[in-house]
Amino acid sequence: MSKNDPQPTDDKVVAQSHGVPAKHAPQHRSLFSIPAPLKRVFDQFPLVTYAENELPLRTRQSRDANVLHLFTTDEDAEYCRPSFNPACLKWQTHLKLLGVPFRVASSSNHASPSGALPFLLPATPGAGLVHSHDPVPSSKLKKWLASQTTANKLQETSDVRCDAYVSMLDGPIRKAWLYQLYLNPANSPLVHRLYVEPSSSNPFVQMTIAYQLRRAAETELVKASHSDTISEIDVMHEARQSLEALSTLLGHNEWFFAQARPSLFDASVFAYTHLILNGNVEWGENRLAEELEKSENLVRHQQRIFEAYS
Repeated sequence: MSKNDPQPTDDKVVAQSHGVPAKHAPQHRSLFSIPAPLKRVFDQFPLVTYAENELPLRTRQSRDANVLHLFTTDEDAEYCRPSFNPACLKWQTHLKLLGVPFRVASSSNHASPSGALPFLLPATPGAGLVHSHDPVPSSKLKKWLASQTTANKLQETSDVRCDAYVSMLDGPIRKAWLYQLYLNPANSPLVHRLYVEPSSSNPFVQMTIAYQLRRAAETELVKASHSDTISEIDVMHEARQSLEALSTLLGHNEWFFAQARPSLFDASVFAYTHLILNGNVEWGENRLAEELEKSENLVRHQQRIFEAYS
């Protein structure tokens, strides 16, 4: 699916043909020479590079609000309910906590100009916001948010430890999430419902998508583990250590790094803890929840964010 949830991507199509000027043409026919009738056709199209697909016409229509495209269902999008994808939920929560007005649209990686979700389509002129017609990928959302006069200016942490703790989310906790969701057979029905079934109704296509998702998750886990084998025991052990470290960092504070208000880091943690603690995700087996529930302050943190989000 994304960088965040594995999904195959499409390559650009490049068509090219070459014509040979008459004065430099060889005097004998090569085995690989183009027949004259075809060559005359190809000479009319010497080099064509197809541009990237544009956004669908309906997304380019006038918008009175920002539209955040993410993994969700049509019904949940209508009510702006939390996404079931951690990478999407992180930014959905952050925008909500910042007070930036937006609507949610159900989307997929293939609909994104960057090939990954989430992405945001800013409101068109007339909505009283700072405007841009270009879609904003997740990698540029932080910069875009800084330009919005409607956003509550929350001070980001300057704690030198922040990057180390972010690496725990992007490393051990994400690895455990991938393993539990894609590689645990008990959660195959969940993957089917969230990612496979919405992509196609064809059973053979669904089978292929399911295989690709599992294979992509395995590849990422093997690469991250620097080993040809994936050990559930090791993956969950590292996740447990990371959750304990986050619990110690939070301590008795309401928000991480003892800030007065939740920051992007708080939203990043919530993106996992909310979904692990159900978040309308019907797990078949949920070992991560068993580990997370041992840290009561992280559970309370998740509840505070959810209440603020709602």
